[in-house]
Amino acid sequence: MSRAPALAAAPVISGAAIPATPRGLVDGFGRRIDYLRVSVTDRCDLRCGYCMPKGFKGFEEPANWLRHDEMARLAGLFAGLGVRRLRLTGGEPLLRRGVAGLAAAIAALPGVDDLSLSTNGTQLARHAASLRAAGVDRLNISLDTLDAAEFGRITGRDCLGAVLAGLRAARDAGFAPIKLNSVVHAATPEADVRRLLDYALAQGFILRLIEPMPVGDCGRRYAHADLGALGARLAAAAGLVPALAGQGGGPARYWSDGGGAPALGVITPMSRHFCAACNRVRLGVDGTLYLCLGQEDQVPLGRLLRAGASDAELEQAIRAGIAAKPERHEFTARPERIVRFMSQTGG
Repeated sequence: MSRAPALAAAPVISGAAIPATPRGLVDGFGRRIDYLRVSVTDRCDLRCGYCMPKGFKGFEEPANWLRHDEMARLAGLFAGLGVRRLRLTGGEPLLRRGVAGLAAAIAALPGVDDLSLSTNGTQLARHAASLRAAGVDRLNISLDTLDAAEFGRITGRDCLGAVLAGLRAARDAGFAPIKLNSVVHAATPEADVRRLLDYALAQGFILRLIEPMPVGDCGRRYAHADLGALGARLAAAAGLVPALAGQGGGPARYWSDGGGAPALGVITPMSRHFCAACNRVRLGVDGTLYLCLGQEDQVPLGRLLRAGASDAELEQAIRAGIAAKPERHEFTARPERIVRFMSQTGG
């Protein structure tokens, strides 16, 4: 596997790097990086087994969390370097106070064309309207099953009703499209997935089936299923047809309804990876810039910011990081490589 030169633990800000151009940030493999995911907290009120181990307490110290104004400052620098799409994530982002205010600050940044938020939905009923008013364009909501007992087993909490109420509130607030993200592994009953698709179609939501990734010990416990074949079976049964390539800015492959709108998608980082078209990086709650989910390459932007780095110095660190972004993950060849959990990186 070829890759760009690895970053040092603390990259030299003044070192040579690929510059920002009118095309935006471009990595060492010619990929344009125009999408940033920002984790506002690594806390979550659920304990989904593929994301966070039961009893996990190794959370980041609140003193190390970036303040909202610091997150907005870094988001503004990325926007100035050509990033057009941002997503607020966690953990569960709605557990942190003032997220709507942060969203409003990011939505107002010049150059930001799309602001979205990922949530497990437990807090969404009371926040949907304020998020919409703040400028959040789209929502991705995690939902692995409509069976209450199975929901409790997967997440560790009996709160399916709260998630469904949050979905209703999001629709009432005017969010569209609303995407349901469902992690599907080898042991997931196909009947549960069919029920989710029936629900999504009836509600006008988009269901996306996602392979679990071996991030941390908990992620490695789940074998991935052939989601391409499963999606094709579900689509045929529901009368959906393959959608044209290029719908949306992410890695999902879709089937659409008769009107051409996407209705069912699959995201397959394991069985059919999409690294060659990767357009994103992730910012942890402490300001660590993660360049790949399946590699350890990172840039300590938060530490640099709090050490007094200027905007120009932070921009240079961002450019250096993008220049060193790995070509691809190694989940298949080296699944033990990543020891951090998904909640620590950001969704």
